[in-house]
Amino acid sequence: MSLSLLEQLIEALRVLPGVGQKTAQRMAYQLLEREREGGRRLAAILDVALEQIGHCTQCRDFTESERCAICANSSRDQQLLCAVESPADRLAIEQATGYRGLYFILQGRLSPLDGIGPRELGLDALSARLAEGEVTELIIATNPTVEGEATAHYLAQLARQQGVHASRLTHGVPLGGELEYVDRGTLSHAFGTRSEMPL
Repeated sequence: MSLSLLEQLIEALRVLPGVGQKTAQRMAYQLLEREREGGRRLAAILDVALEQIGHCTQCRDFTESERCAICANSSRDQQLLCAVESPADRLAIEQATGYRGLYFILQGRLSPLDGIGPRELGLDALSARLAEGEVTELIIATNPTVEGEATAHYLAQLARQQGVHASRLTHGVPLGGELEYVDRGTLSHAFGTRSEMPL
């Protein structure tokens, strides 16, 4: 038996992180009862966004252009490259610190059990970028989780193979925490007091 349109809407809303059956139902009912015009706007912009937003060819962040605004900005420090797990982490650093270098967005972290290895994180592209010789420091800003730490060590080895100094955020970022949820003051301090990655 096929699902009704309402059931299909509820199932479609469950694709969002943290949205279970009950939350999806509330969202669907809200859209249908009180926000039909808002729902139409959401559907229209979602359709356009999914069609037109891709990844920056240089840093892998989300963008509508070939290169994102940060990578295209010639006033950014080309010698500093900060590796982060997600666009949300990049945004947190931009808002909380005075960092003026460039980024590399991993779009995840090493997790062999989930089938996420170096290829899925674009580490071949990162290695090639480091090999060009312009980057002198790779700032590793992965989250302090088990997978984030494993990813950080892998990135540090990758940097050393290319003769690039690797540093890591320190002080105040809680073990097991996520950068996008760390307050601005703590993140700014951690970014300013980063340390060299151990061998």
